[in-house]
Amino acid sequence: MRKYISFLFLFLLTFSLLSSCKTPEPLQYNVNKTPELKQYESELQAESLYEESLAQESLLAKEKAEEEEKAKEALIWKKKDIQKDRVKVKGIYITDLTAGSPKMEDILSKMKDTELNALVIDIKNDNGQIVYQMNNGGQQEFYNTTNIVKDLPALLKKCHEQGLYLIARLVCFRDPAMGEVHPEWMNQKADGSLFKDNSGMTWINPYKKDYWDYIASVAERCADDGFDEIQLDYVRFCTEKGMKEVQYPEEAKTNKTQIITEFVQYMSDRLANKQVFFSTDVFGTIIGSYVDSTAVGQDYSDMAASVDYMCPMIYPSHYGDGNFGIEHPDTDPYKTIYSALRSSQKELALVKSGDSHQATVRPWLQGFTASYLQHYIPYEKEQFRAQIQAVYDSGYDEWLFWNAGSNYDFSYFYTKEEGASVQSEAKTDQEGNNG
Repeated sequence: MRKYISFLFLFLLTFSLLSSCKTPEPLQYNVNKTPELKQYESELQAESLYEESLAQESLLAKEKAEEEEKAKEALIWKKKDIQKDRVKVKGIYITDLTAGSPKMEDILSKMKDTELNALVIDIKNDNGQIVYQMNNGGQQEFYNTTNIVKDLPALLKKCHEQGLYLIARLVCFRDPAMGEVHPEWMNQKADGSLFKDNSGMTWINPYKKDYWDYIASVAERCADDGFDEIQLDYVRFCTEKGMKEVQYPEEAKTNKTQIITEFVQYMSDRLANKQVFFSTDVFGTIIGSYVDSTAVGQDYSDMAASVDYMCPMIYPSHYGDGNFGIEHPDTDPYKTIYSALRSSQKELALVKSGDSHQATVRPWLQGFTASYLQHYIPYEKEQFRAQIQAVYDSGYDEWLFWNAGSNYDFSYFYTKEEGASVQSEAKTDQEGNNG
């Protein structure tokens, strides 16, 4: 019995000790905060929340600015690249009638003895006619199609076999034939009649975007048929007096230079998709002249940013007496060409930035005698070569000669060896002057 009582006593004692060893409750401190301390803590918390809010707003503003910048960049038009090798062009203009005649054989034969390596051939001519039977698989009807060049594929094949670079010339906004097919595309007077220039030619209204699609389809067909480059001529508004009578639609709020630039960019995109080079002819007088530029709608630097090649028509006969300080420009072809191209360089240099695209300048030179002028000189070998020399001396290295009847004396042109030597000497002289 005594043993049992002792065991019970020990058990109760152990239980009592274990119970007394449980984890104590944490101490609670009741601080009596002063009103000043409470106010200070409240201000600290408010300031922390405000700083967090500012940081969040700054982050959101940065993200918004980045999104807006990306949106702006997406809206900025950029010239698409043509992934093809370029050719240093030295060429002449060929009419559609010449291209479709036996005379073409003689021209090709004589070109072999010169440095000439390119032809600009009429495809949509000055009368608004497409000069060969163009087929677009039923996707597009081509109007005013003739058969002046009866076998264009054979001609292109022969020229390419000779190593020639081929440029299709398309007369753009002057079109005396289209008025009969699509009068709604044409420049119209208030009474609905079609405007005609002093030569009786009708002109396309550049604001009519249905025509943009049409001329782009013609250009694309030329690319498909084997031309290396598409060149647009008359990419401008008519400037004759009667244009004051032309009524443009209410929606035509875009000014002349803007709408011509938009058109050129549209054509550039369409032809880049075909991976064919694209060039435009422009008035030489728009270089450095705001008045001439706004009259015709051609902005020299904007157009240079939109095409692969810019072809200013800088014929000495087209400049009035006193231009570039020259009494009669037609009588001084070297100085006139040199001065015009130096002006081109200066204008384009003003807008060139970084790696932004800028067209190669390839001028049209004068291949004819301007006997209609009061003060003129015959344009023969000396004048042809003086113009070529001026191109090289001004820092450019491509050129085209214009003769409206394709009548050329091929002895006026250099041989390949002579041309290479002249160009090399001009380059050496330039490097020496720059040094």
